[in-house]
Amino acid sequence: MPFGEIVIGSPGSGKSTYAYGKYQLLSALNRKCIVVNLDPANDPTPYPSAISLSELITLKDAMEEFGLGPNGGMLYCVEYLEANYDWLEGRLKEEIEKEREKDGKSDDEPWLVFDLPGQVELSTNHDSLKHIVDKLVKSGFRLAAVHLCDAHYITDASKYVSVLLLSLRTMLHLGLPHINVLSKLDLISKYGELDFNLDFYTEVQDLSYIADVLKESHPRFGALTMAICDLVEDFGLVGFETLAVEDKQSMLHLMRVVDRALGYAFVASDKALADEPGSGQGSKSRSDAPNTNALFSSALSAIPNAPHVRDIQERWIDNKEAYDQWEEGEWRREGVAVAEAKAREKAAEAEAKRKAGGAGGIRKR
Repeated sequence: MPFGEIVIGSPGSGKSTYAYGKYQLLSALNRKCIVVNLDPANDPTPYPSAISLSELITLKDAMEEFGLGPNGGMLYCVEYLEANYDWLEGRLKEEIEKEREKDGKSDDEPWLVFDLPGQVELSTNHDSLKHIVDKLVKSGFRLAAVHLCDAHYITDASKYVSVLLLSLRTMLHLGLPHINVLSKLDLISKYGELDFNLDFYTEVQDLSYIADVLKESHPRFGALTMAICDLVEDFGLVGFETLAVEDKQSMLHLMRVVDRALGYAFVASDKALADEPGSGQGSKSRSDAPNTNALFSSALSAIPNAPHVRDIQERWIDNKEAYDQWEEGEWRREGVAVAEAKAREKAAEAEAKRKAGGAGGIRKR
């Protein structure tokens, strides 16, 4: 049963960057990962894509054949993919089998990351993407939707309300386990101060405050804003995680959130355990790994050591410059430590060779 996520969001929200970051993170954790590029306009990709929609159809071909613009051509490509779903399913099975054969573990499933186009209508009211997702789920794929929203939208109250409505519509349309994410949080300080603390925007609580702010700046649309806020609160579905894709802890936390949404638990293979530092000559076995039942229990419980939103605000908004300087110093010290360790290792090897050469000369005499 393959697990995975479909990465959606408006243009410029960081979907491809996130997909590449997720690929790098999972590779570092010895988790197999396949990135599927379903954006025909995203070529070349920053990540190694095992499967690309451009193998089936390109945006340029669709635009030239039918005289369509970029947006219409994009919609046609997704509709064409729906009509040729067998191609996608076949390519997925082929790549999954390749990953299984790499280490001879037929029961190890790779994680799938689907990078989708940025046209929001695909995930809000167009049926082709929903039909493709439904077919994947019926074929045994366990998928979650990761909806990226540029964090700078929360610096403007009217844009934030728009993002709330867009997120709610997307959740209702796709019908998948859903994680809304405020991406590019590390850049938010460039767009000015927030009207409220960060937890107000992530937890989506008591939107009457945001309605009051908009009544002052846009009194003409006060009633409409209040109606939208009431609608979002009545459903009670929308909330946000945060993401700074270049920050390891931020990526790890979001990875755990997605894993928990799908009830996924990862148990390292025997080879991965044997390759860990300090494992000796492959003496570490699966029996030494965390208990599988405990892992599944943890996948369904609260995330341990989850960062508090106030700490996130302090890191990326209130004291970003101070933390950046501290982090830069830590990286510098880590680099020096690694360089010194390599130097000691080379010196030890040279000493061992010198002693071996000297001992050989004595035996010869």
